[in-house]
Amino acid sequence: MSNQDNLNHKTYMKPDEDQHISISQSLDDEQRIKVLSPSMLVFKRFIRNKLAVTGVICIGLMFIFSFIGGWIMPYGESQVFTEYRDMSKDYASAILNTEFRYTEADGKSFPAAARAKFVKAINDKALLFESQGQSYTCESQGDDFYLVSSLIEVATALRTGKTYDITAVGGQTVSSDFKTQFMNALESGSVSFEADGKTYTVTSNKKLYSANISETIALATKNVFDYASSDTKDSFEFQYQAEYALNQKQKQFTVAGQDYQINIVDDSAEISLINGSEKTYYATLSNYIVQAAYPDVFLTPEFLNVVKQAIDTDQTSFNFAINNSEVEFTIVRNNDRWTIRKIDETLVIKSYEYPSSVHFLGTDDNGMDIITRMMFGGRISLMIGFIVVFIETFIGIILGGVAGYFGKWIDNLLMRLVDIFNCIPSLPLIIIIGAIMDSLKVDPQVRMVYLMLILGLLGWPGIARLVRGQILSLREQEFMVAAEATGLSVYRKIFRHLIPNVVPQLIVVATMSLGSTILTESVLSFLGLGVKFPFASWGNIINAVSNVHVMTNYWFVWIPAGFCILITVLGFNFIGDGLRDAFDPKMRR
Repeated sequence: MSNQDNLNHKTYMKPDEDQHISISQSLDDEQRIKVLSPSMLVFKRFIRNKLAVTGVICIGLMFIFSFIGGWIMPYGESQVFTEYRDMSKDYASAILNTEFRYTEADGKSFPAAARAKFVKAINDKALLFESQGQSYTCESQGDDFYLVSSLIEVATALRTGKTYDITAVGGQTVSSDFKTQFMNALESGSVSFEADGKTYTVTSNKKLYSANISETIALATKNVFDYASSDTKDSFEFQYQAEYALNQKQKQFTVAGQDYQINIVDDSAEISLINGSEKTYYATLSNYIVQAAYPDVFLTPEFLNVVKQAIDTDQTSFNFAINNSEVEFTIVRNNDRWTIRKIDETLVIKSYEYPSSVHFLGTDDNGMDIITRMMFGGRISLMIGFIVVFIETFIGIILGGVAGYFGKWIDNLLMRLVDIFNCIPSLPLIIIIGAIMDSLKVDPQVRMVYLMLILGLLGWPGIARLVRGQILSLREQEFMVAAEATGLSVYRKIFRHLIPNVVPQLIVVATMSLGSTILTESVLSFLGLGVKFPFASWGNIINAVSNVHVMTNYWFVWIPAGFCILITVLGFNFIGDGLRDAFDPKMRR
């Protein structure tokens, strides 16, 4: 082509082509490098993937919700919310007594086994009974009122022919009058006799007879004493004299030089202390047992009288003044038992409170704000996920890099170690370790550290295999031959040249492992093997759904936490898929 033709060609060149040439000629080397930067290409491919961008948005929102939301919320992670409510609470109970009640004499004992034998003897209308080798006698003092005495053996009599051989017991001596009266009682079949001014009881065991002196140990009655003061203690002598006077229909009795008066009111007997011309209420005797529901509450005599009258007249409620304030009581009957209840202002935990302007997602069974627990739980779940992935990636890079670079017996040894870890049943092992930590009562914060270490130590084999496989192919590349020629150390060749070329694959695997790790932690916490109270995680928040009633009626307890787990796991999976496609476009489907 001639010069003229060249000029004609330039004359008729299209404007677009001329502009393209001028732009291309204006690009220097630095700009070309920026345009062709691999990281920029990866970034552009990544942001073109809508699912990957969606995943980034989801994870970003979860981080804002968990970390920033916890600072904004005015509530604490373990703050329990309470309120005062008017509740019907048990105040006292009353029962119509039909069983014997026992008062032991000072320094004496009437054991439970002997009491059972006493009841049997009363039903059999027997005056004597035995229990655990000890003989007892019971003496009726009135209606359902008995004195119980233990028998102390003084002498024994053994029949020899037509006479009796009488022997004193325990080295004691007996008088001739005692022997005579004892023999007369045996011949006449009497069960008691008097000698030397004492009364003796005769018992027999086949051909061996015993003369016993009785010692009062207890009184048995079906009446109940209610005292005017909580400081008054049961006195054997007082109760005996009061019961005896009541059965004998006496109006007065004396105990320890002090006079008392009995006044019959309905089915009860009011006992007053007489001090000159003054009378002071002292106790009430009736067949009702009225007890306070709480040990620090003392039921006054006036209250007891009102309760008994209400029960006798079949009332279902009554009013009584407490601390100068009129209080309404209700009576609930169950056969021969009455429960007295009163409306009281009680501090209660706000359990399972529905969503409101105060608690946006309600409260859980412990009265804690659910959305606050979810925020702090998100921190722990995300923190566990990242730390576990870091641990397993760190171990996998080191062991996989060493195995891939050195090969031979080192590679074989490390891969067999990988096979061993792959054969370990992870879930049963974690369950066993969790049970051990429960029995040892490991601190919840220390328990979280153990959980992260266990998950990290069990999750590295897959990453080690990936790194080892990549390095086996990379170590034969030309840049590694150049590295060998320059005499670089093994450390620099592995961690400065080989591992950086595996980073794209590691980023993809680590990102996708985050979702599975968070899911694993949530499952373990749901089973009670992961994060423990008072710390929150999304898994142990859902753990509150322990029955169908909670699941169906309190959806706000478990659905939001489950939604957070779903969004987070999906977000990490979307990011992982996007990174995989961005690093290797050929992998797109």
